[in-house]
Amino acid sequence: MELAAHGTYNFKRAKNILYVDAFGPFNEITTQQYAKDIDEYSYKFQNENWVSLTTFYGDSIFTPAAENSLISLLHSRAEKGLLANACIILESHCHDLQYMQLKRIHLKANIAFDTFSDVSGAEKWLEELSCASNMIKAQ
Repeated sequence: MELAAHGTYNFKRAKNILYVDAFGPFNEITTQQYAKDIDEYSYKFQNENWVSLTTFYGDSIFTPAAENSLISLLHSRAEKGLLANACIILESHCHDLQYMQLKRIHLKANIAFDTFSDVSGAEKWLEELSCASNMIKAQ
């Protein structure tokens, strides 16, 4: 989705992973549209556990309203099978601030979260969490 001054993002799905490329900063307009758009993608995971790998490009910080909207959105995604979100932060001048915001958002939403420097490390972590969750579900 292209919202220019409000931030942009796009989705791709592979197996049980939803890949999100995000270019911030983000405000509530973006998070409201994101909530609508992710509904269209996450329905494809019906009755399945799934994970997300989000790559943030640039200074992708959230306004306070956008942060609160994202917490609510993650709560609702967890109810629909979202297990975890791996994040990669690239080309940022405010990496520490982004990390702190993302950590706070995921803690409040009670979603497993970690940051990585590359896709392969993030995918490995997500795969391990998915496998562990499937083993617990099978018991």
